[in-house]
Parts: sequence; C-alpha cells; structure tokens
Amino acid sequence: MLTRSSPPTTAPHPDSGKRSSVLSVRSLRTLTVPAIAVALLAGCQSASKSASVDPADAKPARITITPGSDSAAIAPDAPVKVTASHGTLTKVRIAPDGAGSQAVTVTGALSHSKTSWRSNRTMTPGTTYTVEATATNAVGKTAVQHSTFRTRAAQQINGVTVTPSKSSTVGVGQPVSLAFDHPVTDKAAVERSLSISTSPKAEGSWGWVKDPLTGIERVDWRPKTYWHKGTKVTLRAHLSGVNTGDSRYLRRDVSTTFTIGTPRISKVDIKNHTMTVYEDGQKQKTIPISAGQPSYPTWNGTMVVLDKAPMVNMTSESVGIADPYNKDVPWAVHLTTSGTYAHAAPWNEGLGYFGQSNQSHGCVGMSLTDGKWFYNRATRGDIVQITGSTRATVSTGNGFGDWNLPYPSWQKLSALR
Repeated sequence: MLTRSSPPTTAPHPDSGKRSSVLSVRSLRTLTVPAIAVALLAGCQSASKSASVDPADAKPARITITPGSDSAAIAPDAPVKVTASHGTLTKVRIAPDGAGSQAVTVTGALSHSKTSWRSNRTMTPGTTYTVEATATNAVGKTAVQHSTFRTRAAQQINGVTVTPSKSSTVGVGQPVSLAFDHPVTDKAAVERSLSISTSPKAEGSWGWVKDPLTGIERVDWRPKTYWHKGTKVTLRAHLSGVNTGDSRYLRRDVSTTFTIGTPRISKVDIKNHTMTVYEDGQKQKTIPISAGQPSYPTWNGTMVVLDKAPMVNMTSESVGIADPYNKDVPWAVHLTTSGTYAHAAPWNEGLGYFGQSNQSHGCVGMSLTDGKWFYNRATRGDIVQITGSTRATVSTGNGFGDWNLPYPSWQKLSALR
C-alpha cells in the first residue's frame, strides 16, 4: 500500500487567533498604449492574458502565510498554509534553517486554482523553518513574502527500528517492519506517513501486531503472496514530527531498500520427524529431525528466519521452562522471539532421536552435519513451515508470524482499512 499525498485543497482563511505575514505589491502606474498596438493585439489569437487587463485596474497580489513570523511555536504536526488574493501562487518553499540541518524539508500541495497551498507532511520538532512564497497578479507583477517560525520541542519521544537493513538481500517471506519503542495510539497517523514501492509491482498491506512476550508494537508490510526473486523493495517513512499519541513524537524520517534473494522454503513435518528444504521450488535435502516433546511441543505455523548465530547459549529460564537446561547450541537459526530455533543438537546424536522421536524443548534439532548445512544456507526472511504439532499456530507478533493470516484477514490489521 502506498502512502497517498493529500489531494490539493483550497486552504481556509487563517484562524482569527493566529497572526499571519502579509505583503502587497505597490500600485502600478497607468500606462498609455497606442491605439495601433491595441488593434494589433486584439487581432492576434495568441494575445497574452495581461493584454485584456488594464494595468491601472490590476490589483497587487497579496500573500498570507500561516503561521506568521510573530507566531508562537507550533506543534510539529500543525499545517502550514499559504494563500494568495488578486493573483496566483507560483512558488512556495519551506526549509529548515541552518546548514547541514538534519530536519526535514516540508512538502505541500497547491490548489487547482493556484490560490492556496497547504503542507502535507509533518515537521521536525524543535526546529526553525523559513517559508518563501511568490505570487503573480493579472499583469505578471510578482510579490514575495517570507515567514519564519519554530516548531515546539517534543517533551516525549518515540523511537523506531526498521527491518530489514539497507542494501540487504533477504528471503521471500521477509516483511518490511517498523518496531516502536513505545505503544502507538494514533496508528493511522503513522501509517499515512509510510510508503512502499516495489519493482516489479507487488500487492500488499500494512498490518499492526504486538509481540506477546516483549509487548513491542510493530507495523509490518507483507505482500499478498511470498515475494518474487529479484524484487527490489523501498520503504520511505516520513515520520519526523508524527505524533504517535499523547504528544509522543517521532524525530526522524527513515528509509530502507533491499532485494529478494533465493526462494528458500523449509517444510518441517513433526509427525514424520523430517525437514525438507526447497530452493527455487526444487528439493535440496530431507533432514531427519527431532522436534518438541509432548510436554514442550513446537509451534505450528509459518515462521520467518529472524537471524542466525554459530553458537547460542540456551537456558530453560530464558523461555520459562521448568525442566532445567543450560547448553551452548551450535548452528542456531532463530525463528520466533519466544525462543524457537532450528539448530544442531549433537548431544542427541547416537540416541536414535533424529527421524524417529520428538525429544526437544520446542526447537527443531538435527545432527551437527545437517545443522551446519542448514545454517550455511539460511537467510533472514526464509520461510519455515511447521505442521503436525499438538501446539497452536504461532501468533503474528511472535517473530514474523504475519503469514499465518490469510491476506484478507491481514488487511484488516491496517489502521487505514
């Protein structure tokens, strides 16, 4: 879903309680036009618009900018409005003061009549901005007006983390994700500031989810179906100055661009104790595995590789399991924030578990050789589908469980549905 710019509208008159900056063009002197010149212009089909207006009757263009230079500091998400009377606007520019400023430049939309302009994005908190507006009257005479104002500093700040990182190559299941440091109450305001572009074009939707363990709130964009190999994806998030609720503002714009790599889907069959790995639709290997025992069953559902590490220390306390353990686990591929991994379990080799019996605490275990083989291929965003467990389907917020909802249900999680 692409963020749509607000359509051009005619800006209302400034509120009576706000001061505005106004400038008029000096009155023009009356010009005497020879009769022969008038006749020639009248007979010419390409005569300019100003030829039909007596300069003596042309009123000076008048520009009004809200907020004006003498206004108090305004909210970062307040609109900036520019209007012209007795003329049309030909230029409006709003930029932050200071060389090398990290503050955002403000964009806006001109009305169809070109007599009003209104900003269509938020501004960076605690920043001084200068407006320059130009208007032209009926005989081509210009007027220029400036206004300088300041946005209020944010008393409360929200932070955002974007996944995946710039210039990365990821698997076909990787959503675009923005995770927030604090809960977002005005989800629509955030979502309106987000834009996704893809090449080739892909249908998709934003959806809001919350991690059931950490409570971290995210907005993810996933396509209707898994990505196609080679797709280029770009996120532009105009978040600087967006109020996420209760006057808690975001301070910066963020963006990322990434590429979809090899389609890799691994299908775990818990009843048959196997994991079959497919790349580009072709079976690469079927691996004997041992999944969660009946007391600690593995999650069902579609999961996405979050990250991986050659060695991870795993403890029973970290996942709230009563049966105590503390192990350094090799070739660990991370699948859920609740602690599900696909990893090598060399301590079980020789016990006859792999391919025969489910004896883990919820992870998908395999031999040291198979674990390393899978680890070397696994990429962030790869799909792992688990079936045959007695446990429920993993939730959307537990890792990237987004794919466990059918697309129409996923669309309903958008704040702009």
